[in-house]
Amino acid sequence: MKPIPSPSRSPSLFAVCAAFAAVYLIWGSTYLAIRIGVKTLPPFLLGGSRFSFAGPVLMAVAALFGASWPTVRQWRAAAITGGLMLVGGNGLVVLAEREVPSSITALIIATTPVWFALGDWVRPGGQRPSRRAWIGIALGMTGVAYLSFSRTGDKGSLAISLPGLALLVAATISWAAGSLLVKHLEKPASPWMMSGAQMSCGGVFLLILAAIHGEFNQWRPETVATDGWISLGYLVVFGSWIGFSAYVWLLKVSSPSRVSTYAYVNPVVAVFLGWLLLGEELSLHTVVSAAVLLTGVAIVVWPNRSIASRPLSKSA
Repeated sequence: MKPIPSPSRSPSLFAVCAAFAAVYLIWGSTYLAIRIGVKTLPPFLLGGSRFSFAGPVLMAVAALFGASWPTVRQWRAAAITGGLMLVGGNGLVVLAEREVPSSITALIIATTPVWFALGDWVRPGGQRPSRRAWIGIALGMTGVAYLSFSRTGDKGSLAISLPGLALLVAATISWAAGSLLVKHLEKPASPWMMSGAQMSCGGVFLLILAAIHGEFNQWRPETVATDGWISLGYLVVFGSWIGFSAYVWLLKVSSPSRVSTYAYVNPVVAVFLGWLLLGEELSLHTVVSAAVLLTGVAIVVWPNRSIASRPLSKSA
């Protein structure tokens, strides 16, 4: 997928709508692809294969368009932020999706703007959340808490894995920390080159974790189902290349507040696809939790442009 160059004139309405559709639908569907992939592919191996392939190819394409290769200091920044965002963020998401439905995963990841607001406050010289933002933070956390107490069955067994839920919360914190930190580290001028370097580093780290975790000894290519290979290819081509390119282009041609709406559109897409294609339960409890959680996220995102302008909640 070639990076879309910055246009010299206003883009067409069709191009803008197509890019928004890619960010809304494709990124929303990556949770479903991960859920399918981890059924027959080990989690760290799935993430490591995805990013260690997608990253170098994206860097090569960016270089063909004139982007400079990262310096040593820029590689160091890519390693730090790539580790936080793609190992701590995406890696924990993949690990959690062995037990947590894709729809619930997307809802928890949607709370990442809450951690952006809190992280931006606790850093040196940070900005304290407004009173309205605190209301949004409280609502978001209430939605997560209510979701975690979802019960089903006559014996009241937990419908959601609490360890899996904890992994997802840790993933959102790690993604937010990496995204906040990248603003203060030296990085290439080309966002595609920087993203490719982050993917490359994150992919290598995930493959190392896969080796430590013994995943290379626990699987054989012939044991991977066809839909597992398809999901891996989908994550590389559509999730890492097309979706990201559309997102970066939209940041250049549209307002940050509009682009940031994917933070709470993606979960809606993921919930619908999980229900439609995987038969994941869409209970009243989940709907109420989603409504409270996403309302809180919307309140946090919209009032403050400095928060809305950041990559908010993409951990998949």
